[in-house]
Amino acid sequence: MEKRDHQFIVTARDKDVTLRLLEAYGIKYKVVGKIGKGRFHFIKEWVVRDQIIYSIAKRFQPSILTGIHNPSVAHVAWLTGAKSIIFTDNDLTMLTNIVTFPFADVVCTPDCFKKDIGKKQVYYNGYKELAYLHPNYFRPDPSVLDDLGLKEEDRYIVVRFVAWQAIHDRGQHGFDTQSKYKLLNRLQEYARVFVTSEAPLPVGLQKYEVAVSPERLHDLLYYATMFVGDCGTTAAEAGILGTPTVRYNTFVGPDDLGFLTALEQKDGVIHSFSELDQVTSKAEEILTRENLKREWSKKRQSILTDKIDVTQFMVEFIENYPESFMRYRNNQAKT
Repeated sequence: MEKRDHQFIVTARDKDVTLRLLEAYGIKYKVVGKIGKGRFHFIKEWVVRDQIIYSIAKRFQPSILTGIHNPSVAHVAWLTGAKSIIFTDNDLTMLTNIVTFPFADVVCTPDCFKKDIGKKQVYYNGYKELAYLHPNYFRPDPSVLDDLGLKEEDRYIVVRFVAWQAIHDRGQHGFDTQSKYKLLNRLQEYARVFVTSEAPLPVGLQKYEVAVSPERLHDLLYYATMFVGDCGTTAAEAGILGTPTVRYNTFVGPDDLGFLTALEQKDGVIHSFSELDQVTSKAEEILTRENLKREWSKKRQSILTDKIDVTQFMVEFIENYPESFMRYRNNQAKT
């Protein structure tokens, strides 16, 4: 969009690997907050972030503010008279949605989104991960294997453990220390295991930790024999990249996120469980199949055939707003 003479200011929270990714891709940004621990810090940081973005918007005078599941974008646009276009695939009943959706002008969601937000909702036929993992933008780089002493034909498993400290993670959990030991001991019998973890690993498991820069994680996932994790987004990314994926956490069930449910029940690239024994047994069953990656590559191709280029949708929707909103709403009404 910048090449088409649109001007942007990118704001970012100092969270996880966000700033490292922005720097790796040469994207200039302004820091508007830093993630902390606990509900009190979260709310305080939320208020400060609103104030900083409001100050930026008053100087920059944007016509549109946009972001992914970002309440500050909706609040500041409402306060300044700009328009806000929010993208989200999180259909859980949660505080962030409650304080974001009423202030947003448009909420764009994948068509597997389980909740009806009302007249401001626009559905698109895709997954948000296809904004950056679609072949129009993502080209796997095999040199990531060289860095780890691997070849393309080598079997390896990527395991991801998250920290479970986000505000919406309250009351939920993934792998505990004991189950991490059990999982990795079983998986290492089938292939080499590489672990990425948000929280520090126990001393006995640090030998599995992989040193790969954040912007190269998708290359690693693409060539992997399997992905196992207690996360949501990385599991979706692995499945969309054509890597067999087994997921475990207590979110799994009838109220699981819509996009993860679709990737499992419709596309067949993810298998999700809330019982630990089912995770290891399913992983072992998949790992014994012949032509495993070829099977999942076909599933990936089916997704790419069925879904849209989400970046193209975003560009065209924002560039042609508000006419694009009316067009999508009219088409949705007809169906």
